[in-house]
Amino acid sequence: MANIAYVRISSSTQNEARQVEALQNHNIDKWYTDEVSGKNTQRPQLQAMLDYAREGDTIYIHDFSRLARSTKDLLHIVESLQTKGINLVSNKENLDTNTATGKLMLTMIAAINEFERENLLERQREGIAIAKRQGKYKGRKEVFIKDFDMHYERYISRQVNKSSLARELKISRPTLDKLISNHKRK
Repeated sequence: MANIAYVRISSSTQNEARQVEALQNHNIDKWYTDEVSGKNTQRPQLQAMLDYAREGDTIYIHDFSRLARSTKDLLHIVESLQTKGINLVSNKENLDTNTATGKLMLTMIAAINEFERENLLERQREGIAIAKRQGKYKGRKEVFIKDFDMHYERYISRQVNKSSLARELKISRPTLDKLISNHKRK
C-alpha cells in the first residue's frame, strides 16, 4: 500500500510549495505534479498517477480543485478510484472517501465547487459585456506571425503537422487553428 500525492498548478507563475507542504505529513511514497490547467483530465502526471495506483493505495491531494474543476470530472475520477479500491484524501476539505460520510461530502463539495466556478465565469462575462459597452474592453491582442504564408505552405504540403508547427511558433493549437482559418479566408 502506497501513499501517493498529486499536486497541480496552472502555470509557471504559480508555486506548488503550499500544496507540497500541506501533503508532506502523510508520509508520501510517490509524488506526481502537473503544471497545466485543470479544465479536463487529460494531464500527463494525473494519468500516470492513475495508472500507477493500485488497490489499497491512498491518493492525497491538497484540495479538490487541484484534481478536477468540474463535478463530472471529479466524480468520474473518484468513481474510477473506488472501483480499483483506491482511497482519496483531501486536506482542505478534510475528507476521506473511505468513509460513508466522506463519499456524501465529496458529492456535495464537488457540486458547490462547480457552482462557484460557474458564478465566477458569469460575473466575468457580465464584466466584459459592461466594459465593451463602455468601449474599455479591447479583447485579447491578435497574434501576428511574421512570414505565416511560408509556415502555412509547410503545413499544407505536410512537411509539418499542427502540433509541431504550434510548438515551433510558440503558440497554442487553438491559436494556430484560428491563424490557419483566417489565412484560408484571405
